Amino acid sequence: MFKSTKLIELGSCAFRQPRADSHCKYLHGYQLKAKFWFESESLDINHWVVDFGGLKGLKSTLHQQFDHTTCISADDPEIETFRRLHDLGVCDLRIMTKGTGIERISEWCFETANEFVKNMTHNRCWCTQVEVFEHDNNSAIFESSENVKIESVKQMHLDLDKPVEQKKASDAPVVNQSKPKQIFSSNETKVTNSYINKNAPKNSWLF
Repeated sequence: MFKSTKLIELGSCAFRQPRADSHCKYLHGYQLKAKFWFESESLDINHWVVDFGGLKGLKSTLHQQFDHTTCISADDPEIETFRRLHDLGVCDLRIMTKGTGIERISEWCFETANEFVKNMTHNRCWCTQVEVFEHDNNSAIFESSENVKIESVKQMHLDLDKPVEQKKASDAPVVNQSKPKQIFSSNETKVTNSYINKNAPKNSWLF
């Protein structure tokens, strides 16, 4: 499998999180940029995963969405206020159906880039993930669900390939019958007990 990455400036964008219990509820902006991961099982005639020179259309779409625009969530309670500001020429409004914030912006960029590069390469190449940066300290990543599934399957096979350790009888834990102890499993959210009352009826547990 071949992979390549591309860093693209998205532009200066204003947005807000209206339900945030912080200053993020106010309209604020960042100079956004995004890193794209592309993947392919085969290379083109130039031995490239994707021709970066052919991404001009993608860059144009990204700039149209985020460069000097105001991005508002479709469920923003003040959306009509922003619509009026747009109509007055005060802002260049973009309404994002799934919400704002760099997590949603990274998802939007992924969906846009994946569709673009698949069409450009006739499905030879695709996008696997996108990382969007507000600045050097803050970023968010959206990863393809197909990629997550593949990694999960790989891990499952690795787990199955691990040799099973054979425990000796001498390795068995010493049972303290005078102080039975419960074992709590946080993963299975249930309680088990390894101490059995031998004098109790069959299948009874001593707690």
